[in-house]
Amino acid sequence: MTKPRNSRGLLALLAQRGQLFVALLVLVALVIFTTTRIVLALYTGMDSVPPSGWPRFLVFGLWFDVAALCFLAVPFMLYESVLGYRWRAVAWQRWVRYGVFWLVTATLLFNALAELLFWNEFETRFNFIAVDYLVYTREVIGNIRESYPVTPLLLAVGVLAALLTWALHRLLARTVGVRLVRSARRNLLAAAVLLPLASGLVASVDQMYGHGNAYVEELSGNGLFSFAAAFRRNELDYERWYATIPQERADRILNDLGVEREPLSKVLLKMSYHDESKEPPPAFLRRYPRHLVLITVESLSAEYLGVYGSTRSLTPRLDELARQGVQFDRVLATGTRTVRGLEALSLGTPPVPGQAIVRRPNNEHLATVGEMLEHMGFATSFVYGGYGYFDNMNAYFAGNDYITFDRTDFPKESVTFENVWGVADEVLFNNALALLDKAETGKKRFFMHIMTTSNHRPYTYPDGRIDIPSPGGRDGGVKYTDFAIGQFIDQARQHPWFDDTVFVIIADHCAAVSGKTELPVEKYHIPLILYGPKIVKPGHFTRMISQLDVPPSLFDILGLEGDDEYFFGTAVHEQTGEPRAFISNYQSLGYYKRDILTVLKPKKKIESFRIDPKTFEATPAPIDETLRDEAIAYYQTASSAFKQHKLKAPGY
Repeated sequence: MTKPRNSRGLLALLAQRGQLFVALLVLVALVIFTTTRIVLALYTGMDSVPPSGWPRFLVFGLWFDVAALCFLAVPFMLYESVLGYRWRAVAWQRWVRYGVFWLVTATLLFNALAELLFWNEFETRFNFIAVDYLVYTREVIGNIRESYPVTPLLLAVGVLAALLTWALHRLLARTVGVRLVRSARRNLLAAAVLLPLASGLVASVDQMYGHGNAYVEELSGNGLFSFAAAFRRNELDYERWYATIPQERADRILNDLGVEREPLSKVLLKMSYHDESKEPPPAFLRRYPRHLVLITVESLSAEYLGVYGSTRSLTPRLDELARQGVQFDRVLATGTRTVRGLEALSLGTPPVPGQAIVRRPNNEHLATVGEMLEHMGFATSFVYGGYGYFDNMNAYFAGNDYITFDRTDFPKESVTFENVWGVADEVLFNNALALLDKAETGKKRFFMHIMTTSNHRPYTYPDGRIDIPSPGGRDGGVKYTDFAIGQFIDQARQHPWFDDTVFVIIADHCAAVSGKTELPVEKYHIPLILYGPKIVKPGHFTRMISQLDVPPSLFDILGLEGDDEYFFGTAVHEQTGEPRAFISNYQSLGYYKRDILTVLKPKKKIESFRIDPKTFEATPAPIDETLRDEAIAYYQTASSAFKQHKLKAPGY
């Protein structure tokens, strides 16, 4: 009988001090947080989250859960400290507490559900992507509604919260009608002030990392705590957070690597067309084209294409185009989101930490492909199947001399299928064809950048196009996009400008980038295909290149010279040094060269990994000082160039 008596005594003591209600909320939150963590680990699997990692993520997880609760419990401690006995004793106060407890529990369960869905998509706790999603609620909520059974899930959350409230209703009733002494109120008030201060001082999201297994590290965190940290770190100042070297030294290193970085005003003055009689086109071209169409495919990992080794028959049309054109075997994306791909393909800079330049202020009139080609007399455009305000795409491209078109600009009768994320890719390409005809009618050379959307959740598309019914998941999204691109090429073949056009097909990023290491090199491998049967010679390009090498390569394909003294990347057929690539997430900046991945991290940390060229397994390695300085030179210079407006076109 002693144990129950002690338990009742503890509950009575907590109630008398006004702490029982808060303690019950904290207990339920810890149970939900821990259960979420365990479910995520089981869902991910023992291969990725080995048993040896469980003690680590459970202990660290509890640490971050408590750190988050130091903030979350504040309003309830304040409420208990200021609520007088007269209001505590009223009959309806019990129902208020039942209601508040149910609402908080339902909110925590909803957060757990959101974390499960987010993990399913990105295999990480809440991060910058989740912060972005708060801004674009229309697309995100619509995407969720079209991808998941929202109503049953919300009903399940509400019912489970009600069951938990009922199970604890007797304890909740004991928090009503208690007279608090002055010291108890003071203690609650002090805790409401001191606990969040202490949490802010001793807990940091950086403590999640250091285990070596990215899954274990992510599971160690608390979703709400990680979300708050991502919100605070949305932009990271390079010079404050990352390792630096004197800029003069960085400039010398880049010059030695062939990155000369002359002012754009001088570059534009020198830009001109190659004289084919004196300087032949690159080896993979029969002649220079008049027009160029760049197709950026949403979330298309190279592993989905048959020509890159897949046996799933998802990309018959792209495989055919690759065999008839030039297939680039080793292209690495710079980042993990569409804006990173658009940044690399339009601006050609290494990824700056924090948000991509596409989403930053003061990103207009930069030396983008569109800005420079417009200077050379091209009709330049950006065509997107979704809403162009998402990720600031329309504002960015319009501010850089592209004419922008999105789903709101397409004739209503042309939109035969759409979902919350965008029109079907075939609708996008049909409208692009009409726009290309208008550009050609104007007798101008054209450059069009097309961004697809169908290979994105909810993966819905018109019926009868492929043998995977809609919604078809990732496989269906890939196969439908492949169909739409093939149909676009077939239709373009009937237009007079086709024979004078080169089509460049590339992904913005891979379908998933999570792995046992923070920057898994193999998860950045994207396809790149050049196609133009009258212009492009079929073949393979085996050298590893970076996504940011594409912009200068586009200029060489078009027969323009002079741009090589501006971009950070190098045209593919002009590369002579050792291959290198840039891969990143929001905070970690990777430089991959000689099978060594050098990673620059906040707080001026530097890590190095040796990458097995066949298995891509990463093992810690001593830091190579040369590669370290090259990595710093690239990333530091790119960040400062944007910050100091050195990427701006002349006159801005």
